[in-house]
Amino acid sequence: MIARVTLEMAVGKEFDYAIPSEWSELAVVGARVKVPFGKREVLGSVTAVLEASPRAGLKPILKVIGRQAQATPAILRLTRWIAQYYCCAPEIALKAALPDAVRKEKSGWREQLFARALPRVSKIDPKLTRRQQQALEVARERAEWPLQQLLKAAKTSATVIRKLEDQGLLSIAPQISERDPYARETILPTEPLKLNDEQARALDAINGALNEGKDAAFLLHGVTGSGKTEIYLQAIARTLELGKGAIVLVPEISLTPQTVERFKARFSAGPRQTLVAVLHSHLSTGERHDEWHKIRQGRARIVIGARSAVFAPIEALGLIIVDEEHENSYKQEEAPRYNARDVAVVRGQMEGASVVLGSATPSMESYYNVDKKKYRLLSLTSRVDDRKMPIVRVVDMRMAARKEKGAPIFSPQLKEAIAKRLDRGEQTLLFLNRRGYASSLQCPLCGYVAQCPNCSLALTYHRQAQQLKCHICAHEAPAPTACPDPKCRNPAIRYAGLGTERVEATLSMLFPKARVRRMDRDTLRRKEDYRNVLGDFRTGKIDILVGTQMIAKGLHFPNVTLVGIMHADLALHIPDFRAGERTFQLLTQVAGRAGRGDVEGEVYVQAFTPFHPAIQYARRHDFAGFYEQEMEFRRQLNYPPLRRVALILLKGRNDDKVKYIATQIKRELDHLPGMPRDLTIAGPAAAPMARTEGNYRHQIMLRTGQMTVLSAALSEMAGRLAMPDGVTLMIDVDPVNLL
Repeated sequence: MIARVTLEMAVGKEFDYAIPSEWSELAVVGARVKVPFGKREVLGSVTAVLEASPRAGLKPILKVIGRQAQATPAILRLTRWIAQYYCCAPEIALKAALPDAVRKEKSGWREQLFARALPRVSKIDPKLTRRQQQALEVARERAEWPLQQLLKAAKTSATVIRKLEDQGLLSIAPQISERDPYARETILPTEPLKLNDEQARALDAINGALNEGKDAAFLLHGVTGSGKTEIYLQAIARTLELGKGAIVLVPEISLTPQTVERFKARFSAGPRQTLVAVLHSHLSTGERHDEWHKIRQGRARIVIGARSAVFAPIEALGLIIVDEEHENSYKQEEAPRYNARDVAVVRGQMEGASVVLGSATPSMESYYNVDKKKYRLLSLTSRVDDRKMPIVRVVDMRMAARKEKGAPIFSPQLKEAIAKRLDRGEQTLLFLNRRGYASSLQCPLCGYVAQCPNCSLALTYHRQAQQLKCHICAHEAPAPTACPDPKCRNPAIRYAGLGTERVEATLSMLFPKARVRRMDRDTLRRKEDYRNVLGDFRTGKIDILVGTQMIAKGLHFPNVTLVGIMHADLALHIPDFRAGERTFQLLTQVAGRAGRGDVEGEVYVQAFTPFHPAIQYARRHDFAGFYEQEMEFRRQLNYPPLRRVALILLKGRNDDKVKYIATQIKRELDHLPGMPRDLTIAGPAAAPMARTEGNYRHQIMLRTGQMTVLSAALSEMAGRLAMPDGVTLMIDVDPVNLL
C-alpha cells in the first residue's frame, strides 16, 4: 500500500511513500509519520492511503508516531478547504489544526512514579525498622500515592521506600500523570435555569435541528444580559443526550475563568461528570497536549476554547457555538489567515452539525446572511428577569473642553456619577482602549514627536516604567527629560493624549479613598493575574476597575451600576470602512456590563463627535437602525458584506523595491486567466500603516462576489511567482484589518 504524505516543510505539495508491512496497521489516514526526504528525515501526516502510485521506486515510511491517528478524516477535509479558500499551502493549514504540543515525535505525556502497597502475603510483615513500618502504614492509607507525595506524607527518604519495594511490600512504577489547568479549583454544580418565552423559542429551534441531525446555522441576536449562555448550556445538554459532542468558541479576551467555570459547573461537576476540555493560548505546552488528547481519545465531549478550538478532534460532532461572533480575534493574522467563525459554519456543513453564532452586536456579514436566508435569526429582545437596559448618556467633550480650557479626562457628569457609586458601595467600570500614560511625546517649541524607528507610529509614554514603547513592534526607549532634538533641548516637553495608566493615576488623585485597579497588558504579566483581579472585583475588593478591551466582553458583575467610556470615538477616525461598525459594537458591548443586577445601570459615553450615527444608535441600543444605515454606506461603495475582499500585501526593507514589485503584481492581475468577471482592483498603494517592524508595506485590494473563483486564481499565481529577496507576498482573504 502507498501513503500520500503532507510534510511539515513548506513545499506546497504531497509525496508518496511505500508502507512497510510492519507499519501497515498504523499507517492510516491522519497518522503522524517520519519519512526520508532527500538526505533528511522529516515528520508529516498521512492524508490518503492508495493501492498504487504514478511514481516508481518509492522510499518507505521510516516510522509511525503514536498508536492513534492524530487528524480525523473530517479535520483533513476541513484543512483542505482552508488551504483552497484562504490561499495557503496544505501543510500550513494542517499545522493550524494540530497544535505543536501533539506534532512532536517524542511522546508529550508526563510520567510520574507512583507507589502502591501490595496485598499481604502472610499476616506477619518481614522484619522492618521503625521508619519502614511507619512508611508502610502511611502507604496503606490509600490505594496508591505519587512517590513524592508519599515521601512527604511519611516524612521519610527514597531509600526507605525502595527497601519496602525490595521486600515485596510496595510496587513503584511510572504512570502517566495528566496536567489539568483547573485541577486546584473547586467548582460547585449548577442546575438548568427556567427560560423565558424568547429563550425557550430559541432553544426549541436549535434542539429541532439537533434532533434532525442536519447541518443548520443560527444567528442568536440577544441584547447584553439576555441569557444567551443559558441557551448554549441547555443546547449542549441536548447534544450530549443525542450521543454527540460540542465545541464552544469564545474570543480569547472573553475566555475568563468566569466563562469556563459556568460550563464546568454545569457539566463537569456533580453526578454528570462529562469532561470539559479547555484550549487557549495561556495553557502550558503540557496542559495543551493533555487537553487535546482527552478530546482525541473521546474522554472529553465538550470543548471550550479560543480560535484554534474550531479544529478540536471531536468525532460525532453535533453542535458548534461561536459566542461574540462579531469579534475580530476570530481572524488569524498569520497564515493560514482563517476566520474561525466562518470555518465553524463550513465544519458544521461538512459534519452535519448545528452552528449557533451568538452576539448582542452581530457582524454585518452574519446579519446579511440572515437577509439572504443562509442563517436563521433567533432574537432575544429583553434582559432576563425583566432587568432594564442601562441608561446611556452621551457627553459632548467639546463643551467640557471649552469650559475647562483644555480637554479634561473626566467630564463633570462622569465625576459626579463615580462619586455617587462610591457613596452607595456600588462598583464602576471605566473603559479606554489605549494602554500607557500618554499616546505621544511632543515638544511645543520645535514640534518634535517621538516616533518609533521601525513603524509609522508615535511612541506611547508609560510613566510607571519611565519608557517610550511601540505597541506594534515592542521597541522601547527611556523617556527623555528634555526634547531629544540637539538643536532644541527644551526641558518643557509634554505628553499628549490619554492612556489607561493616566486614567488610573487621575482617579487616585480625585478619589483618594477609592480602591482603583487597572487591567491591561501592562498589569497582567503572569498567568493567574487576570483571574486574581477579576476575583477581587467580584468579591468587592475593588471599587473602580479601569481597563482596555479585556473588560469589554463576557463579564457579569451584578454590583457594577456605572460604566464610563472614555474617548468613545477613538476608533472612528481609523482609515477602515469597518470603523463605524467596530465603534458601535464596542460601545454596545461595554455599556452592557452595567445594570446586570437589581439596580438599574447607567453609562456615560464621552466623545468629541457625539452625533456620529455609530454613537447615537449605540446610545439607543438600536442594532436594526445601525445595520440599515451602515448597509446603505456599504452598498454605495460595494464593500462587504455585499462583495468579498481579498488583500494582497507586499512588504520589505526597501520601499522602492516593494513599490516596484507591487506594480508588477498589479500587471499580472490584469491579465490573470480565470479571474471573476465582477472583479474590482484598487491599488497598489501604500498601506495606511505604511511601515511596521522596519518593513515598508504596499497593498492591492480586490473586491468580488465570487471569492472561491478569485481564491483559486490567486493561489495559482502565488504558487508560480518567485518573489525577489527581501520582498514578502501575503494574501489575506476576507481581511478584518485593512491597516
